[in-house]
Amino acid sequence: MSSKAKFYPNLYKDSVSLMTVSAQVAAIPGIDAASVVMASATNVENLVAAGLGEFEVRPNDLVVAVSGTDEACDAALSKAEVLLKQSAAVRGDDGAGGAPQPITSIHMAVAEDPAHNFALISVPGDYAAAEAMKALQLGMDVMLFSDNVTPESERALKLFAQQRNLMVMGPDCGTAIINGVPLGFANVVRRGPIGVVGASGTGTQEVTVRIHQRGSGVSQALGTGGHDLAESIGGISMLHGLTALDEDPNTKVIVLVSKPPAPKVAAVILSAAEASAKPVVAIFLGADADSITRNGVHDADYLVQAADMAVSLANGKNPERKPVEVSNDVQRKIKDLSRAMAPSQRYVRGIFSGGTFCFEAQLLHAAAGITAFSNSPTSGNKKLEDVGRSLENTIIDMGDDKFCQGRPHPMIDPSQRDARIRQEVDDPTTAVVLFDTVLGYGSAANPTANLIGVIASARAKALAEGRRVVFIGHVCGTDEDPQNRESIIAALKSAGVFIASSNAEAAVWCAALVSERKRATK
Repeated sequence: MSSKAKFYPNLYKDSVSLMTVSAQVAAIPGIDAASVVMASATNVENLVAAGLGEFEVRPNDLVVAVSGTDEACDAALSKAEVLLKQSAAVRGDDGAGGAPQPITSIHMAVAEDPAHNFALISVPGDYAAAEAMKALQLGMDVMLFSDNVTPESERALKLFAQQRNLMVMGPDCGTAIINGVPLGFANVVRRGPIGVVGASGTGTQEVTVRIHQRGSGVSQALGTGGHDLAESIGGISMLHGLTALDEDPNTKVIVLVSKPPAPKVAAVILSAAEASAKPVVAIFLGADADSITRNGVHDADYLVQAADMAVSLANGKNPERKPVEVSNDVQRKIKDLSRAMAPSQRYVRGIFSGGTFCFEAQLLHAAAGITAFSNSPTSGNKKLEDVGRSLENTIIDMGDDKFCQGRPHPMIDPSQRDARIRQEVDDPTTAVVLFDTVLGYGSAANPTANLIGVIASARAKALAEGRRVVFIGHVCGTDEDPQNRESIIAALKSAGVFIASSNAEAAVWCAALVSERKRATK
């Protein structure tokens, strides 16, 4: 094995583009690791930690670093160069026969077209706040995809925006749908009467997808970033989004999505929701329902329940908090599957690319009396210190920084997820593998291309050893996403995966099976 790298001075690409190139380069046979990143100090440190070399570069340089066989590394560097050239942004001709002039700043973009009023910023975190402030000073709303912005900078940006009736979505805002256009990691959903303000990317995706699947649509989906509801920030962006949707004539119902906010912030948000002229559904995952329900504010226990309640309200009906139930047919299947397992098989291994899906799955297992280890544990669960191995029941978020340093997010490159699934099936204590598949813009073109083969070979190996491992999955997407949702679901089912209609349903099925195994092995 060897490591090779190539540098591109003063070449900027946004992080989603770079992760996409990384994923395609990493897929070359013989490549062990690949990273295509801007040379910020943090990224250079991550490359060193990943064993991809040490570099003399400047922050505005682009680095392609790979390890593997010599031939594969050469092929990877060549492919990366082709992909980077293909993704280069090119403006149209200036009409006078001159060479196109690239737009190199937000100010230039506004000068060219003063109608520009929205900026999506995806630069290394060290520079993100400064670029966001430039956009705000030009009177633009901002979607700040970048992470690693300090709380002090986030608060300063949001206070500045608040004074000018502008919104900062982020930092670390990965999902939004603005005027029907999906931004970041988002799904294609029809326009309609339900507006969403979400402090969770995959949580917002699950809600918007379910709304579409239930035949309704989304007016706007506004992200806030995951830190907005911390006490240090005060929910400034969620309050702005709530007000904007309340004033929007095309929005009839509002959904608020978050993990539990800081108590003081929750009180402010819910007071504003109660004052809204429109019904509000609040899904603060894991929060006490009695602390949320107000006049005109409806509490939901999990994501799809929130979407279903919003659709009912939009249709002029009273919302029902229907629980996810295990049907008699599913219960019979669970008992049959449990009886076919070896005595050693007791535990769930949850492997998620969506952090909120991981969070929700833990909550639903806890409701069934099942505690778990996690790299992102909910209250009552234990911290998984060594993310490379599972302990008893384990539910992990593979989108966490420890998995993504120097590698693309698993929604873009599912190879790490696939390898982890193989590892868990090889463990004689694994009873069920629970996982998500997230479709939409930003996600892999075929997120299960290699997974089907992994499941088949891992299942065969387990059966040869006298074990039957159950796979339970959930596909978050719509029939209008760039990926073919129907074919993905069909392929997973043909591989023997039980496909649930939502993340919550998948988690409830899984918890029922683990509970059955617990009874059977006492």
